[in-house]
Formats: sequence, C-alpha cells, structure tokens
Amino acid sequence: MSYLRKITIAASMVLLICSTVVAVDWPQFRGPTRDGHSPETGLMKKWPDGGPKELWSFEDLGKGYASVAVADGIVYTTGVVGSDGILFAFDLNGNLKWKVPYGPGWKGANPGTRTTPTIDSDRLYLMSGLGRIACHNAKTGKQIWHRDTLDEFQGKNIRWGIAESVLIENEKVICTPGGKDATVVALDKMTGKTIWTTKGLSELSAYCSPVVINRGPNRIILTMVQRSIVGIDMKTGKVYWRHPNKVSYDISAVTPAYENGLMYVTNGYGHGGHMFELSADAAASSKKWSEKSLDVHHGGVVLIEGNIHGASNRGNWTCIELATGKVKFTDKLVGKGSVIYVDGMLYGYGERGGNVGLIKISPTGYEMAGSFKITKGTNEHWGHPAISDGRLYIRHGNALMCYDIKAK
Repeated sequence: MSYLRKITIAASMVLLICSTVVAVDWPQFRGPTRDGHSPETGLMKKWPDGGPKELWSFEDLGKGYASVAVADGIVYTTGVVGSDGILFAFDLNGNLKWKVPYGPGWKGANPGTRTTPTIDSDRLYLMSGLGRIACHNAKTGKQIWHRDTLDEFQGKNIRWGIAESVLIENEKVICTPGGKDATVVALDKMTGKTIWTTKGLSELSAYCSPVVINRGPNRIILTMVQRSIVGIDMKTGKVYWRHPNKVSYDISAVTPAYENGLMYVTNGYGHGGHMFELSADAAASSKKWSEKSLDVHHGGVVLIEGNIHGASNRGNWTCIELATGKVKFTDKLVGKGSVIYVDGMLYGYGERGGNVGLIKISPTGYEMAGSFKITKGTNEHWGHPAISDGRLYIRHGNALMCYDIKAK
C-alpha cells in the first residue's frame, strides 16, 4: 500500500475520533490525494486584518516555482542555485536541516524548478525541468537512484521544461518522459528499473501531473499529454482510452479532477473545460459537455459537493456544476491563480499581484473572509499553496513563507 493511500486512510480514522482538530501531512503536489483537498480541520474561518501571523520565512531558495511537501515534521521544496537543482529540507520552525543537489537545473524560459517533491515513507521522489527523476532518502537527502528519462526513453523536452510532480502508487513511480511508445512510464520506486511503458502512445509531456482513481476493479491513471486526454491502466500501462485535446502551446497543465465516475479537465487560453463520464470499469469514457469560461491555465481546480471551482485565464473565479456544465456564479476575488480547499474554505493565491485569499462558498456566490499580500520573493506567483498542521505555506520565487492559520 502506498504512503498516499495510508495517509488518506489514517486521516479518515482520526476524523472519526476527533472532530475538532486534525493535523494532516501534505506529502505531495496539491495535497494528500493530489486533488487540492486535505481532511485537516481546526483552521480559522476568518483572518484578522493584514492576514494570519507569519511564523517564519526563508529567502535563499534560488529560482523556482515548486510548491512544498510536508511529511513527518519536515518541509521540502526545491530551487535552482547557479546551474544546480537543489532539494531543501526544513524543520517546522523554518530551520534548514539540509540541502543537496539532485541534478542540473532548468535554465531555459522562466528558469527555476517546476515540480513539487513526492514523499513516500522514508523516500522522496522528484522530477527536474530537464527530465531527471531522482529518488532521495527523505531523512538525510542522500540520493539513492536517478534516471534521465528524456534520454533513456527517447523523449524530447518541452518549451518551458518538464513540470510534472511524479505519482507514487504501491511499488511504482509514474512519470511522463514523452518518448516513442513511452509517453508515460512506470518505474520501480525502490530501484528505478522500468516496469512498463505505454505502447501506441507517442506524445510529449504537457506540464500535467497525473492522478490515479478507483473505478470498479481497476486503478486508472488520468492525465493529459501533448494533445490528448488519456486513461491508463495502473497495473499494465495499457491505454484504455484517448481523447483529442485542443490546446495552445501544447500546455495542459491542470491535473484532471474526478468524482463518482465523472472526470473534468480544463485548459487555458480560451479552450475551457470538458466533462467525461467513465464506464463502470473505466475502460471507456465519453464526453458529456464542454464549457469555455473556466479556462484554467495552471492554477488547478477543486471539486466540492458536485461543483467545480477555479480561476479562469482572465482571473474570473467560477463555480460550475459538474453534472451539467452550468455556470452557477463567478467573482474576481484574488484574480488568476491557484486554489486548494481545506476545512470548508477555499484558499486562493493570485499569480499577478501575490494576493492570498480565504474564501467562503455560499449557495449563491463567494465571500472573502480575509486576505493579505505576499511581499517577499521574486518573479511570478506560481507556486500552489500547501497546508499542514495549522500552517499555510506559500512559495514565491526565492522565498518560502509559513503562516499560522490555526483557529484560536
């Protein structure tokens, strides 16, 4: 059983025991289940003027847009310093425990790191912008193995560098080198050896981090590649289905969202979103509707009680009914940016002005319950927020900030 599934089960058990305060790790990109959700509770429902208290900050991460992972009392992120990709580890008080190189860093367009580490028990996995996947000891930082996936699987890098946060499932680590008959591959997480590659699928990577879902007897990988939306059998790598995906600049950067047999995908630059219904075993899928107003660039979406929430390319926060595609309401809020959902509240991070918002969802619209502005750091505000143990983590370029959001 993977760390992802263990932590989800453990968190659910704790929720049954204690309904007041539950602290949960955030061990990978977009949370415990990669969907922008966490079962953590006991957080503030309204922020004071000026926002929550900053507990600590670190302003020497180098260049990057990676978010953070938090597991077993350690906070992880990455940055490019000089020509090297560097993995950083901090304790919960913001003290640097160690930093180690993991390989050459991305120095092309928008230089810096793209991907968030994935923690699995005592190991950590990450992908560089140049397509190097590395496994490290999560406690010491020592590198255990690495593979240069673009070279080894005959892939080709993409315009803004590989931006996939890798997926761990049982003994496998899933990544997308975009090679011939190897668009998506599964490696043995302990050794790095190849388990399977996708046959008949030869498209480049598309900045998307995959997710795995249960449907009937099957575990299915949902992801987007250069010009397709695909469903892949986790056990064998068989491509069950593939839908053409019209995008701009080959960018499909939003992880698919899934709920009760329905999958939602979205792309920026005016292309909008699509909903697909999966068959009972997920071996087939069919498009049910398309809707253009919620064209999310790379800030992600969250599914909450049958509704999709996210920010469009023009900065309109939008609620869409998953079953029908009906737009229920829109608002500007913090503008274009990333979104997560924890303890009944949305957290938005605006990429253009660095505004962070605490957002309540009502039946008829959004209500701001507090906001503040990120003033530390450099370049674009592209790192997704993370929450663990009553703390909100925000990455902005060379800076990482930690805020106290526990209910008082």
